[in-house]
Amino acid sequence: MKRFLLAVAMAALTLSLQACQREADAPPTPFSLTEEALGHYCGMNVLEHPGPKGQAIVASFEHPIWFSSARDAIAFTMLPEEAKDIRGVFVSDMANAPSWEEPGPDNWVDASKAFFVIASEVKGGMGADEAVPFSTEAAAKAFSQQHGGLVVTLAEIPRNYILGSGSEMETSMSTTTTGREEM
Repeated sequence: MKRFLLAVAMAALTLSLQACQREADAPPTPFSLTEEALGHYCGMNVLEHPGPKGQAIVASFEHPIWFSSARDAIAFTMLPEEAKDIRGVFVSDMANAPSWEEPGPDNWVDASKAFFVIASEVKGGMGADEAVPFSTEAAAKAFSQQHGGLVVTLAEIPRNYILGSGSEMETSMSTTTTGREEM
């Protein structure tokens, strides 16, 4: 009888561990933006800034790391001193945002699947150049036709645009550039 109970307990433990592993392997889902969200770099309330926001889901943190701009969220992934156990990065989906001032608490797109408009005339919430995210290429192109800039994927965003001032890029581009042309 003891062997039977031990076998049942071991089977239950094995199933529990497998379920936990599947949960750990599942892609993360974005959190809802709340009043408690403070920007990782500025320490300010994220909701106090207009424009797209960002969040990073990091395995070693219980809560998301918040960013007052999409550009800051992208920078987080590039900086050597930041966490490397990133499970996912989400940015505001401006294709479905109610407004620039309030992009929405649950309006997120996986940054790796988003289309970004860089070097546009529109500035981010902290007054800096922004990488404006969209869930569709069509929405990104429409934005770039109205505000200038270049439509790119996350992998195509120049490192110096995110980590630099962005101004060196703007001087080499026309603000009316659209589409996926080379810089």
